[in-house]
Amino acid sequence: MENRFKPGDIVQHFKREMLSDEERAANKYLYEIVGVATHSETREPMMVYRPLYDDGGMYVRPLEMFLSEVDHEKYPDIKQKYRFEKVSDL
Repeated sequence: MENRFKPGDIVQHFKREMLSDEERAANKYLYEIVGVATHSETREPMMVYRPLYDDGGMYVRPLEMFLSEVDHEKYPDIKQKYRFEKVSDL
């Protein structure tokens, strides 16, 4: 599985498309990529990232899930192809 992101990239979760202008201005659903880590027991690659809103804590998600496509059956109105995509402009 190829990782499309590098540390320092800013990405958005697809649910950002559903936000009000006020929520978008507060950076809701924007994240900074920290990097990829390896789960110590399963050896599964995990994406490490931090939100640019709220507490700014550090989070991990399985890399496969992080790079997956949006379920367009569940979210038919979402234009974004992948769960997380790099932001070119804020």
